[in-house]
Amino acid sequence: MSLILKDYQKRALGTPDTDGAISAFFELARGAQDGAALGQAFNAARRRAMGETLREIPYRPLKEAPAVPQVCIRIPTGGGKTLLAAHAIERAARLYTGASYPVVLWLVPTNTIRTQTRDALRQPGHPYREALLGYWPEDRLTVIDIADCEQIRAQDLGARTLIVVATMQTLRVDRTASRDVYAYKDSFEPHFANLPEADFLERVSDADLAEQPYLRALIGRSGVRPVKRSFANLLAWHRPIVMVDEAHNHTTPLSFEVFRRIRPCCIVEWTATPAPDQNVLYQ
Repeated sequence: MSLILKDYQKRALGTPDTDGAISAFFELARGAQDGAALGQAFNAARRRAMGETLREIPYRPLKEAPAVPQVCIRIPTGGGKTLLAAHAIERAARLYTGASYPVVLWLVPTNTIRTQTRDALRQPGHPYREALLGYWPEDRLTVIDIADCEQIRAQDLGARTLIVVATMQTLRVDRTASRDVYAYKDSFEPHFANLPEADFLERVSDADLAEQPYLRALIGRSGVRPVKRSFANLLAWHRPIVMVDEAHNHTTPLSFEVFRRIRPCCIVEWTATPAPDQNVLYQ
């Protein structure tokens, strides 16, 4: 069952008949190369959605990647954050990345919410699922739990919209060798078979060799460490749209390190209680 958006939800999102903050921001931010340009887009979008007399506020660029748009939508608890996030994926893809079938990383605070969100985005007839199906047909849409990421086929990336639901804790670690999402996976070999070398891709480390000794055979006589066939590296290559639920919980330096590792193309945060340093685009 599709839900009709309320007026404040339309102004947060943007619809054909309503100026909205998210649509305006991504339209204006496209092509921005630094925090200053994103700040101009940020304040212009705020005025468009909440009134031309709105005073400007500072935009705080992501320290690790100042050209990556990062904004926060403040919506009260029960105000439809998840529904809006489902709609916002299409706005980010169409107006900013230009991807017909984007890769999306949907981050939530707990495993319970991860399960609830994943199931709702998959369930036929659920308003969240219907929101997604308003933009992509069933056979071009995949919602997957990060625990099942090895099921992702190389031929599906770019041919289907892929939404991976995960907790921030799954990715937020000091030592990447100790977490499955950063581990070398032989099953990801088809994804990396034709990828060129890139400095941002994590390579096999001494810590990885300690966790997976068989990887020593991949180094050979040259001593060159291979790129890790990991899901985190796969995300870094495809640069996901990132949706962050309860984002006020994810403002620590280690959370920002996660963003550096996975190289998001843009980040939209959702919360009822933003932290003082979040870029609140709409409330």
